[in-house]
Amino acid sequence: MRSHKSAFAWLLEKEWRDLVVSRSWWVLLLVMGPLVGVSFSSAIRTYAEVSGLSGTAADASEVLSPLIGVWAPTFSACELAAVFLLPFLAIHLVAGDRQSGALKLELQQGMSSVFRIAAKALVALAAWLIAMLPPLTAILLWRFYGGSVYAPEMAALIAGHLLNAGLTIALGAATASITEHPSTAAILTLAVTVSTWIISFFGAIQGGWWERAAGYTPAAMVGEFQHGLVRLDATLVALALILTGLGLAAIWMRLGVAVKRRVYESAGAVLLLAAAIFACTRIPASQSWDWSESRGNSFPEADELALKKIDTPLRIEVHLAPEDPRRFDLDHRALSKLRRVMPNVQVDYASATSTGLFEQTSAGYGEIRYYLGTRSTMSRVTTAEGVLEVVYSLARVAPPKEDEEAVFRGHPLAMPARPATAIFYVLWPGLLLAGGILLRKRLN
Repeated sequence: MRSHKSAFAWLLEKEWRDLVVSRSWWVLLLVMGPLVGVSFSSAIRTYAEVSGLSGTAADASEVLSPLIGVWAPTFSACELAAVFLLPFLAIHLVAGDRQSGALKLELQQGMSSVFRIAAKALVALAAWLIAMLPPLTAILLWRFYGGSVYAPEMAALIAGHLLNAGLTIALGAATASITEHPSTAAILTLAVTVSTWIISFFGAIQGGWWERAAGYTPAAMVGEFQHGLVRLDATLVALALILTGLGLAAIWMRLGVAVKRRVYESAGAVLLLAAAIFACTRIPASQSWDWSESRGNSFPEADELALKKIDTPLRIEVHLAPEDPRRFDLDHRALSKLRRVMPNVQVDYASATSTGLFEQTSAGYGEIRYYLGTRSTMSRVTTAEGVLEVVYSLARVAPPKEDEEAVFRGHPLAMPARPATAIFYVLWPGLLLAGGILLRKRLN
């Protein structure tokens, strides 16, 4: 009798063989090179021009951040691949066994379905890590060009895309295990993905609960990680979704168990997921970390120290529609930072329409009302500086002096990315061709 350890090792080897002969994986690898090449070259070109290449826009070079100017657009290729290519790989690893009859052989090993789905998830994750070699190569190229790399923000960026890939793998595994055919699983996976986009769309238009739910979609999570912001609540929600997706795949992988029982177990898993998400949403916004070098998600440290000393609850009433550009500026440049640093902040939004187009002449529209204890005031300024000025005035706190040495000065780099084209369009496909031939010979 094989031990569980040897059976698991056998299953890992089997899944790796399936991966190597999978067309979906090779397509993913092949597409990643040009995708990263296009995004990286375009980002480098724009970054160089803003840095003063050929004498253009040199005055803006002091505020250049590689995270926003280079890495966010470069790693967007990973987001596209995770949405449109990675699901087919996960579906192949799970549904392919049912189509070929290999699942019945796996069941004869007497191994728990949890171990079986864990092996498939590990191999899929390894496949994604290999697929991320082109953007990781871009980091080495950037260093070769003389660019600056800040390790914490890069760690946040990579972690965000790994979480996004985990969500995609879990979703693909769950749909492939529940449905009877890979095509059905692919359609169901696409439907779930589109539904997250719809939530984001309604969040931008309707606000309220839609807006809060949109903050936990994969696109929003990746966007925050790409800006160096690590939120504990969003991370835990993503992990809960991944575990639930893999759990559903493990439940429906047991073909010998009655469908009724699997439905009950799936319902229990979904209820546990809902409870976990509700608990995670109660985590305060202060449980987040700004890992970006520019501290673009935070106020200056001196302001944060002053704001943390204000213990009186602050309520802000915003009379702006969800689609009003002023509300976007207020949320992203001031209120999101304020929630992270002050212990008691409540923001209420009030508007009659979603666009605010026909509310411009209404009394009170555009006003931002602040209530701190027994004191209150009104302002129409949506900048971070304006919000800080109002809060300090209400709290009767002297604004701290600005520390010139702590101001982020940027890392300009006026150099075109000439070698990138050959690496991503010629060398990467050539390495894939050679690696594919060697792997197939070794397996055969």
